[in-house]
Amino acid sequence: ATTNDSGGRKSQIRRSKEERKAMIESFIKSSQHKRQVVKKIFSEPKIDAKVQPNGEADMEAEISPVNGVLSLQLDAVPNNDAGNSMITKEVEETSLVDVTKSVSVIGTEELPSIQFQDLMNMIRNAEKNVLLLNQARVRALEELNKILQEKEALQGEINVLEGKLADTDAKIKVATQEKIYVELLEDQLEKMRKELSESGEAHEGTDEISGDEELQPRNSDLYYLNKELSLLKAENISLKEDLRSLKEELSNVNLTDERVAMLEKERSCLDSTVKDLELKLAASQENLAKLSPLKYEYHSLLEKVQSLQVLLDNATKQADQASLVLHQNQELRRKVDRLEESLAEANVYKLSSEKLQQYNELMRQKIQLLEERLERSDEEIDSYIHLYQESMKEFQDTLNTLKEESNRRGIDGPVDDMPWEFWSQMLLMIDGWLLEKKVSADDADVLRGMVWKRERLIFDAYMACKEKTEHEMLTRFLSLTSTPTRSALHVIHIAAEMAPVAKVGGLGDVVTGLSKALQKKGHLVEIVLPKYDCMNYNLIHDLRSLDVEVESYFDGYLFRNKIWVATVEGLPVYFIEPHHPAKFFWRGQYYGESDDFKRFSFFSRAALELLLQAGKKPDIIHCHDWQTAFVAPLYWDIYALKGLNSARICFTCHNFEYQGTALAPELASCGLDVYQLNRPDRMQDNSSYDRINPVKGAIVFSNIVTTVSPTYAQEVRTPEV
Repeated sequence: ATTNDSGGRKSQIRRSKEERKAMIESFIKSSQHKRQVVKKIFSEPKIDAKVQPNGEADMEAEISPVNGVLSLQLDAVPNNDAGNSMITKEVEETSLVDVTKSVSVIGTEELPSIQFQDLMNMIRNAEKNVLLLNQARVRALEELNKILQEKEALQGEINVLEGKLADTDAKIKVATQEKIYVELLEDQLEKMRKELSESGEAHEGTDEISGDEELQPRNSDLYYLNKELSLLKAENISLKEDLRSLKEELSNVNLTDERVAMLEKERSCLDSTVKDLELKLAASQENLAKLSPLKYEYHSLLEKVQSLQVLLDNATKQADQASLVLHQNQELRRKVDRLEESLAEANVYKLSSEKLQQYNELMRQKIQLLEERLERSDEEIDSYIHLYQESMKEFQDTLNTLKEESNRRGIDGPVDDMPWEFWSQMLLMIDGWLLEKKVSADDADVLRGMVWKRERLIFDAYMACKEKTEHEMLTRFLSLTSTPTRSALHVIHIAAEMAPVAKVGGLGDVVTGLSKALQKKGHLVEIVLPKYDCMNYNLIHDLRSLDVEVESYFDGYLFRNKIWVATVEGLPVYFIEPHHPAKFFWRGQYYGESDDFKRFSFFSRAALELLLQAGKKPDIIHCHDWQTAFVAPLYWDIYALKGLNSARICFTCHNFEYQGTALAPELASCGLDVYQLNRPDRMQDNSSYDRINPVKGAIVFSNIVTTVSPTYAQEVRTPEV
């Protein structure tokens, strides 16, 4: 049973192999048949491609007779134009002969020269215009013939290219069909390869060999087909480029058509101008015919004019003779008048000669009297001159003595003709030297005293060293140091405002006005202000910074302060610019910040530190309102112990409604002892025991307290109801 089963299986395998072989052979036969069909199909376009040049030659042959006909027609056109030009020339010659004959006839009759020349010029211009028009016609016709020839040649080329395009389109269609067929064959080959891969390994080897043998001719056919396709594509691209160039030439032909239309319009215009010129020629001939009777009239008029000219000559001669006679008569009349005047004068002279003699005698007597008076006046003038010379000598002597006295007084007396701004700048210069340690405190005091008195010695020294170096000026100033006695006061204002550079209310006006009034009375006045960023810097003169920085205590640290000096309204002013990280005075406004208590307590201590380090010995330190009320307790508790003890404190309150109260611990920032000052008899606010009142502290620690007016002082001292 097993042997029978195995034999049956083997027979089935053999049958399946035979069936597969039969299928492969039938597929190969069908593929060969299809390949032959494809070769036949592709052989036809090749034959067409070979025949194509002959087709082009045939097209050219077909076009050539057309071109020949066109050339014959175009050659005939110039001949006609030549005939026309000959006819026009004959007409022109005949017309010109007639005109010249008529002109010669008129010339024999001696026409006026001006009219004859005008007519000849008109005729010549007409001849020139006619010749130019004929030449333009001939040129236009020649250009038309050329354009038509070019147009026909281009049309022939277009026809040839259209035929080529039709051939290429047919080839492209065949190529696309072949490509589709090749793609089908490739799909079938892939299917066969898949079936062969599924069979056994032994059969696979044989099948692959046979399949490769069959695929080799197919691949060669595909290669040739692809090659032919690429050639057809290249031809198609070249034909497309030829079409583009032909289209461009067609556009040029259209432009030439437009040009032909323009030339035809110009031709019509030229024809109209020729007609106008012919009309003008006819009119000129008519005018020439009319000139013959005018000639006779002209001759008669000439004869009349000549006769009138003779009459005019005779009349002018007679008029000249009459004018000569009149001139002679006028001269005779003038001579007669002169003789009559001379006779009248002779009669008058006889009568007045006796009176003249008497008058001459009187004049001689008067002249003698005048000469005597002149001699007397000369003597008096000499005496007056002598007296004047003596008085001038006395006056010169007195002038010299007065000059000597004025020079002596000028050396000893003050200089009053210089403005206060000049002296303020000199004071700021001396203070800068002191802060920079270039002069001692004693020498600075002596120099300040000389400036207060406006002494001429220091003025002359400054003017002599104005253009010299700083070292030379220092040596000159130090040579003037002595121990003078001074009667004026040294007043320093420490304030938050000053008009007009930093003004909010009336405080700034009071500071400036009071300082100027004290300065006029001979006192030395200086002002210390914060350097706000919002000040009116245009009204500050000679603003400059010193080369030294003042350090002041605040919140347990030492902070540097840059010192600026300038003059405002002729007053010396110190501006303090703190280098604190909080930027106290770079806020864009003067007041209204949440830390105003710290801002102005810092400024008050920095101002006193400036006075201490500058070695100043002021008589009065004047502080204003709560912003600088800290100066009074700081002065007596700290700086009087350090050596700044020459001054007395004056506090002026401008408005008691603003007292600047704050919590007591904030007072410690500027270095004051909160425990000692937060008491009812010191700086403790009356309304709250844990708050500090700067205005109360200034009143307690100041030597004198003032207000802006007596009435306001009375209002403040009266209790509220």
